Amino acid sequence: MNYALIVAGGNGKRMNNALPKQFIELEGKPILLHTIQKFLDFAPDISLVVVLPMDSINEFKLRYFQQNETNRVSFVVGGDTRFHSVQNGLMSIHDEGVVFIHDGVRPFVSTRVLERCLKTATECGNAVPYIDLKDSIRKRNEQGNIAVSRNEYKAIQTPQTFDISAIKNAFQQTYNEAFTDEASVFEAAGHPIYLVEGNEENIKITTPQDLAIATYLLQHTK
Repeated sequence: MNYALIVAGGNGKRMNNALPKQFIELEGKPILLHTIQKFLDFAPDISLVVVLPMDSINEFKLRYFQQNETNRVSFVVGGDTRFHSVQNGLMSIHDEGVVFIHDGVRPFVSTRVLERCLKTATECGNAVPYIDLKDSIRKRNEQGNIAVSRNEYKAIQTPQTFDISAIKNAFQQTYNEAFTDEASVFEAAGHPIYLVEGNEENIKITTPQDLAIATYLLQHTK
């Protein structure tokens, strides 16, 4: 059984909008709904777990979900941090298989990336999408900063994809501020991480500039 765990507990502060960013509309639908639809379209047998703030769940369900859709989509209350929100979502999954863990505000992940993640996670236990860095980068230290090779670094995206039992066990660890994503939790539990190529359009919509780019992508990738 395959799952997608969609994490959408943000408050939208960087968007400078009273509405949390996952509920801001693109082409008449919330960003989150575009993201959910991406996974519903990807596989007819996939089940979704959507992590939301408690006070948002009922309104979102009533406004946007029909009965046949809620058979495949369940909702879980988020936690104080991303770690705890993902942990809550994983606790609601009781099957074996593979789980995609994805940001609710990344509606442009490609089908090819989802296919690569599923294949690699099935074969190796996990798959983490990346894109290459384009800018030159420097590392700050006590003496100032030094140039480093961008070829040695990758920008990480979601969905970070895992064997369900293995990632649930990894999330039994005590929370650490170093856990910035699911891969860092999985790695801390002793697992190697397998990288797969992501897609440039798979942006995380967190600022007004991102929203403008997302509007363009939605209009030109249909």
